Amino acid sequence: MRGAISYPNGPPLGLSDAEMAAGYLLLCQARAESDLQLELHEVRPADRTDTLRLPCRIETAVPVASDVMRVLLRPPPVLEFVFKPGQYVDILLPGGRRRSFSVASPPHDARMLELHVRRVPGGEFSEWLFGNAALKPAEALITIEGPLGQFFYRDTPSTAGPILMVAGGTGLAPLLSILRHIIEKKIDRELILYWGVRCARDLYADLSLRRLLEGTTRARYVPVLSQSEAQWQGRTGYVHAAVLQDLGDLGAYDIYAAGPPAMIAAVRREFPARGAVPDRLYYESFDYAPGSSDLQRTSAETNS
Repeated sequence: MRGAISYPNGPPLGLSDAEMAAGYLLLCQARAESDLQLELHEVRPADRTDTLRLPCRIETAVPVASDVMRVLLRPPPVLEFVFKPGQYVDILLPGGRRRSFSVASPPHDARMLELHVRRVPGGEFSEWLFGNAALKPAEALITIEGPLGQFFYRDTPSTAGPILMVAGGTGLAPLLSILRHIIEKKIDRELILYWGVRCARDLYADLSLRRLLEGTTRARYVPVLSQSEAQWQGRTGYVHAAVLQDLGDLGAYDIYAAGPPAMIAAVRREFPARGAVPDRLYYESFDYAPGSSDLQRTSAETNS
């Protein structure tokens, strides 16, 4: 890249300092300050699934917390929507705008696509959704594009070790897709899920997670509250700190982390110091869409 750019929302998590020094940039977050000369690189894995644009019906939209809606989208029955556990879709809005949401359901259960949508004051899509939750299905049609993203479960002959999942808030969604894929497909891997939220009422999927893990001896779930509560008997503090308190050397783990930028920054900074292997540290940051109050995915990179 030649020319001057800036990042209005701060340096992107998807690029390391060395990559930025070498001239790499993320076009989805950069703002041009001069004429630019760009050399474009598109990452296209050999096993990449095709991206589709298709209409979906909002089959149900149910509040599961004060600010989180569980949404089920029904794709057209004539089209098979193929994706990898952990990937996301874009919801297309007027004027070419789009908002990104991870698919919480696994690929083998794609008749409905489950999304976890957090309400953000002033958010274009989330405010519309919460204000129209009583719409009849025939009136609730949206257009999506996907699957998208390089954050997905790696399933190769070399990936037989334990898995560590770290979720913050609605960052649980892509990890739930991976978790269900592993458990329901009876993949024999040890795994630990840490889920951090502010308070107990924000654990909107706590019961379903416990039911999913019933009878599973190789999976463990640890909820963590960042705000202490008198009746809470579980873990408190930052979720990444709970991981570091519980586990020693992280070198044996494939690590999948999804959540707010501060959590992802802490994971990227502190986990390698505990032995986490950079090539097996996969992360996704949920951030605000530039120029709006809606949450979107502005870093969908792995081990950048």
